[in-house]
Amino acid sequence: MRTPLPRMSRRGRMTLIVLACVVVLFILLGWLVNAWTDYLWFSEVSYTEVFTTVLRTRLGLFAIFGVGMALVVWINLWLAFRLRPMLRMHSTEQQSLERYRGIISPRFGLWSGLLAAVVGLFGGLSAQGQWKQWLLFSNAQSFGTKDPQFGVDLGFYVFQYPFWRYLLGVGFTLVVLCVLGALAMHYLFGGVRLQGAGERMTAAARAHLTTLVALFIVLKAVAYFLDQRGLLLAHNDATNLYGAGYTDVNALLPAKEILAWISVVVAVAILVFSNAFIRNLVWPGIAIGLLALSAIAVGGIYPAAVQTFTVKPNLRDKESAYIERSIDATRDAFGLGDVQTMQYPSSAAVPPESLLSDTDTVANIRLLDPSIVSNTYTQLQQVRGFYDFTQKLDIDRYTTDGNPQDYVVGVRELDYNNLTPQQSNWQNQHTVFTHGYGFVAAPANQIVCNGQPEFVSGFLDSQTGQTNCQSSNDQIPVSQPRIYYGENMNSYAIVGKAQNGKDAEYDRPSGSNDQYVTYSGSGGVSVGSYLRRVLYAYKYKETNFLISSVFNDNSKILYVRDPRQRVQKVAPFLTLDGDPYPAVVNDHVVWILDGYTTASTYPYSQQIDLQSATSDTLTGEGSTRQAQTDINYLRNSVKATVDAYTGKVTLYAFGQSDPVLNAWNKAFGGHLIQPSSAIPTELAKHFRYPEDQFKVQRELLTRFHVKDPSQFYSGQDFWQVPQDPAPGTAANQAPYYLLAKFPGQSQTTFQLTSAMTPRGRQNLAALVTGSYVDGKPKLEILQLPPDTQVSGPGQADQKMTNDNSVRPQISLLQNSATVIYGNLLSLPVGGGMLYVEPLYVQSKAQNAYPQLKYVLVNFGQYVGFADSLQGALTQLLNSAKSAGATPPTGPPPSNANQPPPAQTNPEVDAATQRIDKALTDLKSAQQSGDFTKYGQALQELNDAITAYQQARQSASATPSPSGTPSPNSSGSPSPSGTPSAPPSG
Repeated sequence: MRTPLPRMSRRGRMTLIVLACVVVLFILLGWLVNAWTDYLWFSEVSYTEVFTTVLRTRLGLFAIFGVGMALVVWINLWLAFRLRPMLRMHSTEQQSLERYRGIISPRFGLWSGLLAAVVGLFGGLSAQGQWKQWLLFSNAQSFGTKDPQFGVDLGFYVFQYPFWRYLLGVGFTLVVLCVLGALAMHYLFGGVRLQGAGERMTAAARAHLTTLVALFIVLKAVAYFLDQRGLLLAHNDATNLYGAGYTDVNALLPAKEILAWISVVVAVAILVFSNAFIRNLVWPGIAIGLLALSAIAVGGIYPAAVQTFTVKPNLRDKESAYIERSIDATRDAFGLGDVQTMQYPSSAAVPPESLLSDTDTVANIRLLDPSIVSNTYTQLQQVRGFYDFTQKLDIDRYTTDGNPQDYVVGVRELDYNNLTPQQSNWQNQHTVFTHGYGFVAAPANQIVCNGQPEFVSGFLDSQTGQTNCQSSNDQIPVSQPRIYYGENMNSYAIVGKAQNGKDAEYDRPSGSNDQYVTYSGSGGVSVGSYLRRVLYAYKYKETNFLISSVFNDNSKILYVRDPRQRVQKVAPFLTLDGDPYPAVVNDHVVWILDGYTTASTYPYSQQIDLQSATSDTLTGEGSTRQAQTDINYLRNSVKATVDAYTGKVTLYAFGQSDPVLNAWNKAFGGHLIQPSSAIPTELAKHFRYPEDQFKVQRELLTRFHVKDPSQFYSGQDFWQVPQDPAPGTAANQAPYYLLAKFPGQSQTTFQLTSAMTPRGRQNLAALVTGSYVDGKPKLEILQLPPDTQVSGPGQADQKMTNDNSVRPQISLLQNSATVIYGNLLSLPVGGGMLYVEPLYVQSKAQNAYPQLKYVLVNFGQYVGFADSLQGALTQLLNSAKSAGATPPTGPPPSNANQPPPAQTNPEVDAATQRIDKALTDLKSAQQSGDFTKYGQALQELNDAITAYQQARQSASATPSPSGTPSPNSSGSPSPSGTPSAPPSG
């Protein structure tokens, strides 16, 4: 007899309904507000197709998978309930279950519906997260290339394989849930018993459960067939590469196929023998056991035996063909197929006289380090305390007098963190201080004003009071210098005329007055209506949207103002380069961003961690760190721009046709990406080889520059990315942009460059460069001979900074200032390798900024050190001449001899040691607070410096080959060729 549940009063039911509605409202309200404001934002940038497509796809997947999974679970629960036995054997077990049956039976539909709804909810939430895989699956493209094992187009692996895997996982999960739910229902209602005489399972329950088990095994057969394709993506432990190897192809692939057919036979056997003949679970259990044994023997033991007895004794020969597959696939997947390799003997050990007159590379050597001079730009170009530049500036090039010139560029942005407490109230922060002002640039190879950049643009106007000690006549004209969208713009802004009709947004200083302006661009979402203000008040949890008097019918709100976030929102399928850079294009400031299409299921291609491959000493200092994700396909297929004034986002297709980009473009209506033919000519001039792609490619080239499978297997020619030689760093050296003409290049080229060293050694192995030639990407390798002894970046840095005439002066500087080492440049000129490293000095005074005071150069065994590049090169040549070395007059011979051993001067060495001891005593006295010893040490230091100068002057007839003069105030060498007095502490 059923025991009815107590009924709830009408008032109680209404109360419960109201509370439930309130909870649902609060849960959904935030989502609805975000969706609404997102739609308004996408309408502003004219990319509503992205919003509607993503929303429609996610809701569709949630509904289809959620309802489908819920329905399947509910049907199985209902079927188990309907197949329950009407008569149950009396037992203690059944009596204990009777009270649960009394609760569930009267409201079976309610309980089963709730359980199915929970399954559907979680299934739908999981499915909606697969919207990217579904869009690629449903818009799959052909690569036009087939995999080397099955002859299947690569598009199957990139577009379809991941979603098939997801569907298979959903199928396994659903069957397991149905088995557990049906088993529980059958047990609860007596279809399955643990106690009592006779059969423990009714025929109906047995048929139901065995059908589900057979379905699970059929899914396992499908999984075996997919596993065959998946072997082309798996890691091969024998070669440390990806893709099917000898054992996989000759043992594991046949084993997977055999197991798939065994699974089908076992599934049929379970259905037939369990229900038609034997009608028990003994033989089905035996069949499942045999399947497990087959999986162990055929899928495990046999491949292991082949690997042990056939492959390992002849690993190189057996795996050679499959190593070649991995090399070819990796080079194709990451754009390394067209890499040009040129041999560079680098045999010149003596610097040639032509270094001083070289106009292709030496004249364009970049001295300004964009990661160091940001604070210099801020101090000299800030104008107001709330203006700032990004932590790392950027490198771009412009044409002056018909010649290309690289510049260190930045925009004067508004930094909300620098607002004073008085300026940080809501009205000032969001309605007055809304934008930055000005594009600032300086030639990368020119230094003036005692170590300051020579700014060529960016001054606010002639009445700001800012002066430049040496202004260039060159200018980069900007018709709209206001910066409303930038990397520091992390807050929203309310723009539009004030109620009194006056301009309300702070613009810039002008003489003794400040100018104000009203935004007139097309960017922003209208908040003129009260309903819109209510909407954004809820979004930002800010009541001022409702009560402030700054709003009127023309008010607009600007948000998502960071260029990278802005493009990522418009194109969520792209992986964006971590370093956007500003450029002046047709008199407008725009941000340029590189967009990558990626995949992780490209057959035989090497998997690489994007975050690890793109991390170096500058990552996080002005460039965004990439997410930690494994990829095996990367294309720089999109160039994106963001207008710094209007916020307009434009996406251009770039490079060769990319099937992945084509699939995404088709998924979003076919008009999301503009064709490459639509790229303005002036914009294309500012495209540069993207940094993150270059970092991934150079990481892969450490191994995959080797094309021969036998040499690849031996690994003896592998390279490594050198560590940054700057003190206190332990990360990879960052690549650097140069305007140079390397051997084999027909003209001076703006290129991204990185040095490579042999694995486990510090000497130089190659230079890798990336550039655009005639608008097309070009990757080149300048490879040195395997037995070369040319110094790598770390060794060159040690030679320069530990030189006997350099180290004392650096030590002196470090007593009173901070010495900052700039980027170390590796330049193949004069038949050898020239290293250039700028030295910045920053006073310890408040608000001090780095100033480029010295330049270090190295060529072979010789070092130059002066306060200008020209002076350092002169000293470099003088050192070689003093050592008796003859500089080459023509092309350097391939077997050029090394320079003679350096000749030392005992008096100079003694004076250097005396300076070092005096510096140690001075530091010790300073730390102990002993002023008597401090004065004695200071006097000893002055005497040691005098002795050092006298020793250098007496040795001027036969100076040390590494002896270099100290820089003087004019930036040229001392007349006698000996160093002037180093600066005192």
